[in-house]
Amino acid sequence: MSSDQVKKCASLIREAERIVVITGAGISTAAGIPDFRSPGTGLYYNLQKYHLPYPEAIFDLNYFIQHPQPFFELAKELLPGNYQPTLAHRFIRMLEEEGKLLQNYTQNIDGLEEAAHIERVIACHGTFKTATCLSCGQKYSLSDIETEIKAGKVPTCPCSPQSIIKPDIVFFGEALPEIFFQSVAEDLPQADLLLVMGTSLNVYPVAGLVNAIRPNCPIIMINKTPPPAAFQRKMELLLGSCDDICRELAQEAFNRSL
Repeated sequence: MSSDQVKKCASLIREAERIVVITGAGISTAAGIPDFRSPGTGLYYNLQKYHLPYPEAIFDLNYFIQHPQPFFELAKELLPGNYQPTLAHRFIRMLEEEGKLLQNYTQNIDGLEEAAHIERVIACHGTFKTATCLSCGQKYSLSDIETEIKAGKVPTCPCSPQSIIKPDIVFFGEALPEIFFQSVAEDLPQADLLLVMGTSLNVYPVAGLVNAIRPNCPIIMINKTPPPAAFQRKMELLLGSCDDICRELAQEAFNRSL
């Protein structure tokens, strides 16, 4: 990443009026949130005792129904208040303060967008703020089940001792929230800049937004690793730490510190 690249991208941001931001796990690692897939993190070791067939089983609905405890171990780790927003989150909030943020589509379930006071945000993969009984469909708020989660218990519904209350996180095979599709249909035709941060663009349908954007809409990607080759020719690529790059862009685009 060169200073000329940063200046070019800062200019695109400064000139844009309706920026769509796509964010992934890479904007939250600086907050200290452990990657449950990586051996060596505390959370990974906490989950080892459950003998997951593979790490992603934690988000498999069929596995969850039979073995809910590993997911709630993760949920306890990610409860709001355990972590603070990063500079990347603060940069998105800055875009909103400057009147430039059309929408932040986040793939994350850590809730740090809300902690950063970002208002224009779509949680593509759901939220811990609400939960649903898998048996009767009764809706709950996080406050209804937070005590049980913190105590390491699986929250259950009064309708039956076996009725698990599942936070409204999108598991594999589940549909994304309807608000995602509604917002995409409204936002993408208006966007005059697409900013992708902290994601390798391997998870669909969110990664598909890059192809769905208007052909003449500029795209900036900030990530430690490059995306699949098919995406690269379409974008300005800033490789490195999201926090470090966002700090430079804030200074260059708005003469502001994060």
